[in-house]
Amino acid sequence: MEFVVEQGKQPHQECSTLLLPALSIGNVGQLAVDLLVSSMKAERIGYLDDPFVLPCVGNDAYGPIPCGDLALPLEAYESAFSRVALLQQRSPVVKGRMVEFAKNLANFADASGKKHVVLLSSLDFGKWQKIDMSSGPQIYYLSSINPDGRDDNCEQLGWKRLQEYNPAQRCWKYLSTLAEGNTMLESNLPFEDELEDEDYYPSLPFAALFSCLKAKGLKVTCLLCYCSEGDNIQDAFHLAEAACRLLGLNPNAFPGNGSGGWVIPFSWHTVYGPPPDTSIF
Repeated sequence: MEFVVEQGKQPHQECSTLLLPALSIGNVGQLAVDLLVSSMKAERIGYLDDPFVLPCVGNDAYGPIPCGDLALPLEAYESAFSRVALLQQRSPVVKGRMVEFAKNLANFADASGKKHVVLLSSLDFGKWQKIDMSSGPQIYYLSSINPDGRDDNCEQLGWKRLQEYNPAQRCWKYLSTLAEGNTMLESNLPFEDELEDEDYYPSLPFAALFSCLKAKGLKVTCLLCYCSEGDNIQDAFHLAEAACRLLGLNPNAFPGNGSGGWVIPFSWHTVYGPPPDTSIF
């Protein structure tokens, strides 16, 4: 993985927290990062080139006026005001190469001096075993602080540990083994058509990223929410708010803040097309 710094830009050493999405159903993590980049007025400082990420190119996601800036697969942003670095991923990883990508990203985070990595991702609502909507949408977490994934700070924030995390379960254990550079257990991994319900969670991108970042000795916190495909903008708000709470940030203090505490990314204005013609009802 190669990090290319934009001309005239320089990474800030005080931005020791890295926040990034792990691609999953509904693209909630990516939407949340877009919302945070826009609201923090974060500055793009460069991009990463990785052989395991599919190429893509698009228009600038944040500016209303075309200025020649292109959106690339892996973009690095920094908010010196909030002392947070953000990484946006706009295209998926090559199938079967998620662990290699996760290792490359972990090496980059470690080499760039990051101390805490926050992963934002979503889980399939259809896989939710114990549905509890009594207090509204739930945030689940997974932390590298303790072996069982528990974090007292996250518990105090009212979030629930991902109960499906079991470091002794075969796929979680296999991921940990790969992350540590040992491939001797490769034959023990089940085939795709042999995966059971308990194998769903460690098969997701956030699990590979969590395992590889943890293996590098970095503090890792995953913030997760259940969703379905469709309009997940509200889920993105929920996840972005959780990230701010975790990092002790107040959206009302973001520079250039708009009404309601957030700055809506310009690219969201047409993400689902125009509203339906009410005359058809």
